[in-house]
Amino acid sequence: MRKSAGFTIIELFVVVVLFLSMCGLFLYQKSTIEAVARDDRRKADINTLYHNLEKVYFTEHKAYPDALNSKTLPGVQPDTFKDPDGIAVNELRIENELLGLTQYSSYTYEPTGCKNNQCKGYTLRATLEKEADYIRKSTTAKK
Repeated sequence: MRKSAGFTIIELFVVVVLFLSMCGLFLYQKSTIEAVARDDRRKADINTLYHNLEKVYFTEHKAYPDALNSKTLPGVQPDTFKDPDGIAVNELRIENELLGLTQYSSYTYEPTGCKNNQCKGYTLRATLEKEADYIRKSTTAKK
């Protein structure tokens, strides 16, 4: 009997299965890492907005704004008002009217006790992918 050089079908099959398993694991880990990075950006943006509301806006106006944008917080970078998908705070984006696909911003600003465009408090919220919602509330409410 002559011995031939090469791999058997079973050996090739095992190598292919191992390779595909490693690729699947890599892709899963990559998507998890990307989601965590987006969540970290969301938290950083909410913290930036929170500190500007508390330390800058409230100090100057003794109240909070009824909406968040670059006019109410001019010291904040414009990209901070947009989530990682590029949707501004409290904004709704219609992706496809025929299919009814809409996408909401993962950032929400909910003012409370508003009168004449000035509010007594607020809640800032970021909807995260890998954790529970990240929430910051006003600490120096107007009496």
